[in-house]
Amino acid sequence: MPPLKLEVFDSDDRPALEGTVPVGTDLEELRLAAYESGYAAGWEDAAATEAEEQTKLRADIARNLQSLSFTYHEARSHILRALGPLLQEMACHIVPQLARDALAPTVLEALMPLAERSSDVPVTIVLNPVARPAVEPLLEATAGLPVRIREEPSLGEGQVFLIFENGEMRIDLQHAAEEITTSLQRFYQVVEGERKYG
Repeated sequence: MPPLKLEVFDSDDRPALEGTVPVGTDLEELRLAAYESGYAAGWEDAAATEAEEQTKLRADIARNLQSLSFTYHEARSHILRALGPLLQEMACHIVPQLARDALAPTVLEALMPLAERSSDVPVTIVLNPVARPAVEPLLEATAGLPVRIREEPSLGEGQVFLIFENGEMRIDLQHAAEEITTSLQRFYQVVEGERKYG
């Protein structure tokens, strides 16, 4: 039998098998390169995880703040709706009464500087007949003030004109009370609009 002849497959252009070290390569360099590669991959993975956690945290915070804001607006709206009837009742009844009660002291306070400057010339007080009983006794209690009272039914209960030698002064607590009531009504219109339309 003839001897067996085997074919040779050696070739320099063969691909290197994975996991094999080419001849002439320093093993320490390969280990260092593998370590650097793994280290960089670890940092990239950690940075990606951190960024993902930060994004999630920001989203959670934004969601919680939005929830708190909604809760605040709900509570504010509820409180304002509950207080609305009370405040409007006060504006319609108590504020005008306060204006009527404050009219006489306000007139006296405005008269005192005038009386000091020209004590011999009387000051004419023009007022609504309804306000006279509140103003007149206070003026009588203050001796030495030369005043004349003239009634004018066209004036409001909280309106008074002080006419003196060189001019006149207007006191209008009724207008102030009406402004308070109007401002309160406008405020509640805005609140109601916010509630309806967000």
